[in-house]
Amino acid sequence: MSLLKYTIRRILALIPILFGVLFMSFVLTRAMPDNPYKALLGDGGFKSDAQRQEYLNNVERLGLDKPVISQFLIYVGALFRGDWGTSISMQNGADVWDLLMAAFPKSIEITIYSMVFATIIGIRAGIISAVNRNRPKDTAIRFVALAGVAIPVFWMGLMLQYILVIKGQILPFATNYNSTKYEISYADDKITGLRLLDSLINLDFGMFWDTFLHLILPVFCLSFITIAGITRQTRSSMLEVLELDYIRTARAKGCTEKQVIYKHAWRNAMIPTITIVGLNVAGLMGGAVLTEHTFNLSGMGVTTLLAIRAVDYYVINAAVFLMTFIFVVVNLITDLIYGLVDPRIRY
Repeated sequence: MSLLKYTIRRILALIPILFGVLFMSFVLTRAMPDNPYKALLGDGGFKSDAQRQEYLNNVERLGLDKPVISQFLIYVGALFRGDWGTSISMQNGADVWDLLMAAFPKSIEITIYSMVFATIIGIRAGIISAVNRNRPKDTAIRFVALAGVAIPVFWMGLMLQYILVIKGQILPFATNYNSTKYEISYADDKITGLRLLDSLINLDFGMFWDTFLHLILPVFCLSFITIAGITRQTRSSMLEVLELDYIRTARAKGCTEKQVIYKHAWRNAMIPTITIVGLNVAGLMGGAVLTEHTFNLSGMGVTTLLAIRAVDYYVINAAVFLMTFIFVVVNLITDLIYGLVDPRIRY
């Protein structure tokens, strides 16, 4: 099977997955004890007959009184027209797509920078650890990797802010991404939505430096836990590959240790690591809630959490659908990269 046919088949297989997730999230949101309009009322309930009538009119207008299947078909029909719905209880009257597009670039920005940093450091540390098996370097790297798995990200974020910002004044004011002095002016200069990249495009080096300072701590916290997983997986794969016959043959032929590691062993050990990287890229998009909360970065994770608290159906469904789409696309790209890294893989 050619690569093109494989890609087309995988894309077609993703369609029922996306619709299945969309249907499940839709049904589960409708099973919540409240609806968006009840959430707007608060704990006090209806304060007058007019308020009750307005509530019933809104429920009827949105079709919330209809069977779930009918509501789902109406919602899917609106999606095909490009209508993601309107926020009700979270930001009343705001377009759902606009809400997500305001949050999405912030999440993808820290995700990209975190994964680039974590992948480079994690793979390098894993290789060094495997080559120096049971030596002091290996012990030190494994200790740091274990710490990365064990330390809660919110605790690390708070401690770094306390030590580096409050006490040490090493990174002053680099704790609140949304309170930078460029927050308002950036709205007029937005191109890609990635503030660091847009500042370079606009040659605004003041914004670039300010954004860079505000991204150091959240990117470090988010990448630290990812580095641990990549390091452990790379070390394990490298140890397995270094025991294979073709590695002994390469050494017997006179190859240097550097050639053995980086020309023969490294690429064959990367398949499991690529899988870990791909899963982390997709997972961090929606799973960085604690990091976003700690550094006041209103990304996809925080937006989804606020929507759940506000029982805002349309925001929840759209956020889950968007994150699922990213997850399956990243997994597809990961599978295609396998063939580039390991020539033995054929589609």
